[in-house]
Amino acid sequence: MNTADLGLPVDVPSTALFTDQYELTMLQAALKAGTAERRSVFEVFTRRLPEGRRYGVVAGTGRVLDAVENFRFDQDVLRFLRRRSIVDDETLDWLAAYRFSGDVRGYPEGEVYFPGSPIMRVEGSFAECVMLETVILSILNHDSAIAAAASRMSSAAGGRPLIEMGARRTHELAAVAASRAAYVGGFTSTSDLAAGFRYGIPTVGTSAHAFTLLHDSERDAFRAQVDSLGGGTTLLVDTYDVAEAVRTAVEVAGPELGAVRIDSGDLLLVAHRVRQQLDALGATGTRIIVTSDLDEYAIASLAAAPVDAYGVGTQLVTGSGHPTCSMVYKLVARAESADPKAPLVPVAKRSTGGKTSIGGRKWAARRLDVDGVAEAEVIGTGAVPAGLADRQLLVELVRDGAVVGREPLDAVRDRHTAARANLPLSATQLSRGEPVLATEYLQER
Repeated sequence: MNTADLGLPVDVPSTALFTDQYELTMLQAALKAGTAERRSVFEVFTRRLPEGRRYGVVAGTGRVLDAVENFRFDQDVLRFLRRRSIVDDETLDWLAAYRFSGDVRGYPEGEVYFPGSPIMRVEGSFAECVMLETVILSILNHDSAIAAAASRMSSAAGGRPLIEMGARRTHELAAVAASRAAYVGGFTSTSDLAAGFRYGIPTVGTSAHAFTLLHDSERDAFRAQVDSLGGGTTLLVDTYDVAEAVRTAVEVAGPELGAVRIDSGDLLLVAHRVRQQLDALGATGTRIIVTSDLDEYAIASLAAAPVDAYGVGTQLVTGSGHPTCSMVYKLVARAESADPKAPLVPVAKRSTGGKTSIGGRKWAARRLDVDGVAEAEVIGTGAVPAGLADRQLLVELVRDGAVVGREPLDAVRDRHTAARANLPLSATQLSRGEPVLATEYLQER
C-alpha cells in the first residue's frame, strides 16, 4: 500500500519544498545554459561510518519512494517561489510540470552498508535528479541513523523485545519516522500511535507515574488500571517503594499479573530483587519491563538480569550519539550533451580534506567466504565479474518515474535480520572498531 495516498495527518501536501534553495538556482542556471537535460547519474553514499560503528543500516527507502511521488510544485508553492523571486518565470514554468521520469536503484531497505557503498543511484536528466537531493538525504540520513542504533540495541537485547518510546524526545513527525526505522532495526513495538496508524507497527502502553499520583493510594491506582485493562496489564512499580508496590500489584491483579515496569534505580539490582519477590508471591509468569534512559550499552549490561523487555526513548531517536550518517548525494556521471544517445562521462570531485569521490556509475556486490559469511563489499564500474553476478546488491526502485520497489515493512525488517546474521560475528560487538567488511574498488579500464 502506498501510504502517501491515504491522506493521513502526518503527511504534507507536497515534498517539493523539502529542499535547499540552491537546487532551484542551479536548475535555473542549467536551463539557461542548455545543460539541464543532460543525462546524469547521482549516487548516495557515505565516506565513513560513525566512529566505532561496524556497519550501517539502510532505512527510509520506502519513505523516499513516497517523497519522490509527492514531489510536485502546486500553485501555492509556485506562488511562494514567485513572491520571493527565488527563480525566474521560465524556471517556474518548468517546475509546474515537474514529474520525476528517471530511474532509481539502490540497496534494498534493511540491508547493511559500508563506506563507499552506492546506497542509492538516481538517473535521469540533471534537472529532475538534482531537485531530489535534499529530500532524499534528509530521509536516508535520519532513518538510517535510527535503524543503526536500533540494530545495535536489538543485538544487545539478545532476542528480548524492544519497545520504541521516543516520541516525546524528538519532533512530532520525526517521531513517526523514528518508530518506522526502529522497527526496521529490530524493535518489536512502539508507543507512538501515529506510527501504528501509518505503518501498522504494533503499539503498546498502559500508564505513567502521573496516573499513580492522581489516586489517593498506589493500591487505588492499581485497582483502577486492572479494573479497566484487566489483570494482564503492566503496572508501574517505582513511584514510591518498589517492594511494597510489587506486593500490592500481585494482591490487586493476582498471580496472573501481566508485567511490572521499572523506570528508575539500579536496574540490574532492582530487577533481580523484583524477580525473586514475584516468584515468591506466585507470580512466576509476570514479566519485568525496564525503561530509564537505556542505550545499547545499558541493555548489554542487563543481559544477565531477569528482564523480559526493554523500553528505549531518547538514545534511540537521537541515533545513540550519531543522529546522522553523513550520507552525500554526488554527481558521478553525465552526458556531454542533451542527446539521449550521448555516452556518459565519469565525473568526480577532486579536493583536499577527505571529500574526494570516485566517478562513474557503480555496481556493488558482497563477496562471501567458503562458509557463506560476508567477507568484502566490492564496488566497481563497468562489467560485473562473473563470480559476483549473483551477489549484486542494488535493486530496481523506480523505473521511468514509476515506483516498482515498494514492499511491506515486515519484509524490510526480516531482510535486516538476515543481512546482519550474514556478517562476521564481530559485527555485533559494541566495542569500538573498524567496519566489519573492507570496501574493495574495481574500476573499469
